[in-house]
Amino acid sequence: MKYLIPFLLLPLLSSAQKMFSVPYVSQADVKVFVVDYESQADLKVFKVDYQSQVKGNEGLWYFVTYQSQADKKIFFVDYQSQSDLKIYFVSYQSQAGWRNKAKMHLLY
Repeated sequence: MKYLIPFLLLPLLSSAQKMFSVPYVSQADVKVFVVDYESQADLKVFKVDYQSQVKGNEGLWYFVTYQSQADKKIFFVDYQSQSDLKIYFVSYQSQAGWRNKAKMHLLY
């Protein structure tokens, strides 16, 4: 049992912030809608330039080149009602983070 515990905690420690935008909704793990205002977002996202800048589930996203490199595959929907997660892209890394922590499970 003591050897099983680290494996149970692994999903909590892993980061799911390497993203790939898929062309079809059926390929997506999460359907995302980009809102116009920060106050409407579940998650404030900052796009980082390097994969090494990704840490935890804090809204720092790195868009990978290939689907196989991604932690999560996302599809950008046209309407808020179609989404699992509403995001707002911020200008500074320090602004990134969750506004609605109830949705955090979507990116684990």
